Amino acid sequence: MTGGLAATEHQTLALVLFSAFVAATLAITTWVSRRRRGSAEEFYAGGRLFSPMENGFAISGDYMSAASFLGISGLIALFGYDGMLYCVGFLVAWLVVLLLVAELVRNCGRFTLADVVAARVRERPVRIAAGISSVTVSVLYLVAQMVGAGSLVVLLLGGSGPGARTWAVVVVGALMVVYVSFGGMRATTWIQIVKAVLLMGGAAALTAFVLVRFDGHLGVLLTTAAERSGHGRDFLAPGLAYGGDWTARLDFISLGLALVLGTAGLPHILSRFYTVPTARAARRSAVWAIGLIGGFYLMTIVLGFGAAAVVGTDAVRASNPAGNTAVPLLALDLGGGPGSTGGTVLFAVVAAVAFATILAVVAGITLASSASVAHDLYASLRRGRRAGQRSEVAVARASAVGIGAVAIALGLLAQDLNVAFLVGLAFAVAASANLPVLLYALFWSRFTTRGALWAVYGGLVPAVVLVLLSPVVSGSPEAIVPGADFALFPLQNPGLVSVPLGFLAGWLGTVTSREEPDRVARHAETEVRSLTGAGAA
Repeated sequence: MTGGLAATEHQTLALVLFSAFVAATLAITTWVSRRRRGSAEEFYAGGRLFSPMENGFAISGDYMSAASFLGISGLIALFGYDGMLYCVGFLVAWLVVLLLVAELVRNCGRFTLADVVAARVRERPVRIAAGISSVTVSVLYLVAQMVGAGSLVVLLLGGSGPGARTWAVVVVGALMVVYVSFGGMRATTWIQIVKAVLLMGGAAALTAFVLVRFDGHLGVLLTTAAERSGHGRDFLAPGLAYGGDWTARLDFISLGLALVLGTAGLPHILSRFYTVPTARAARRSAVWAIGLIGGFYLMTIVLGFGAAAVVGTDAVRASNPAGNTAVPLLALDLGGGPGSTGGTVLFAVVAAVAFATILAVVAGITLASSASVAHDLYASLRRGRRAGQRSEVAVARASAVGIGAVAIALGLLAQDLNVAFLVGLAFAVAASANLPVLLYALFWSRFTTRGALWAVYGGLVPAVVLVLLSPVVSGSPEAIVPGADFALFPLQNPGLVSVPLGFLAGWLGTVTSREEPDRVARHAETEVRSLTGAGAA
């Protein structure tokens, strides 16, 4: 009776805290919607008025998703050393963004990835290709957040069945549509800033509790985690998840490649560099983001091993086979256990912060994908009739509804997969389709329209097809369609094959093109603009 009462208390408190966050974010959205001017620059880029520090916090809020807070900690709790690959890959990826992308993209584009590429080649076909690719990546990323929301609600409500999971996914989808449709980039940015502060604070508090539990001795923490994992010292060595046969090792390489290269091709990350006034501010935003994200991933490692040591790997797996509930379970135990007031409060705070994380990230992704639909696809399909700013923004708001519906449906299908793993698939598609065309457009003087189209489709189509033919979709009990088996591709992440194919297709399309590359004018103009900011929006 006492356990049931305590469970009801932490459920109620978590719902109250979550409702308070939703109310605050809806208030921000309402405030912003009353002040908006209705222009495309206001809706897509927040008027380019944010400071580097504000944008750095917003970028980190956009990037530190449910995959980071729930998925990575869960993978570390289940697989130890191998789970840390995600932390390393997600962080190292920002060096690529800082050195190759941040300033150049801010100088060459206005709102989307296609703006950068279209400056060099024929605009209409390239915008359509880049728009399709951006929406595909965004939907894959959204699915991961929906899965995280479902896992949290099932744990919060005591495993009350698929109905609660479905409602959680639908509510998150509805809220993200409201944020984007009424608030645009300005509201989304402030929501992400608030969320970043809450997430960093919550992660820091939990990390401190874990370290206090083990008297600050990391060696004792790791030894205890290894003992309670059931794998002994193998838990602290490479190979538990990716060290079996050559297929597992190639999967490890494929995942690492996707994580390191994928960030620079994520639409919702690239769009954040348009919200600051200058390229210098974009670079400083990236520096702020690297500091915040690096600190967060260090804490995530402690939380993952802490969950294995305090909760136990078997208990984490019993709660959620993919490990998505490791951090809330850790919070419950650190606070004193299921029947304690401290456990109730700490669990409720962590669950509310995780929900806030999901809401803020889905808002940013939905905004980026709706911008691609309106600014790239809709504007290009009008065939010469220039879209007005108001009609373009109206299409962006309407497309947020459609994108939300697709993400909800796919999120319900993929509800048993790990959220960090799902984000890894989105990174693979981004690295395969978006990064090759972006780098070629910025740095290769011979780049042509055919090369741009082949780079996008040559990376996008193989990446999506290989995912569909992989063990992720069929052929295993954890697959999306467990009853079928059409897994012809052995790797779970397609990056090892699809990323080189994207670069190869872009090169092949360019060298076989009969189009005469305009080496003197367009490339020179792009180069000058990217390096100096002359003529930048």
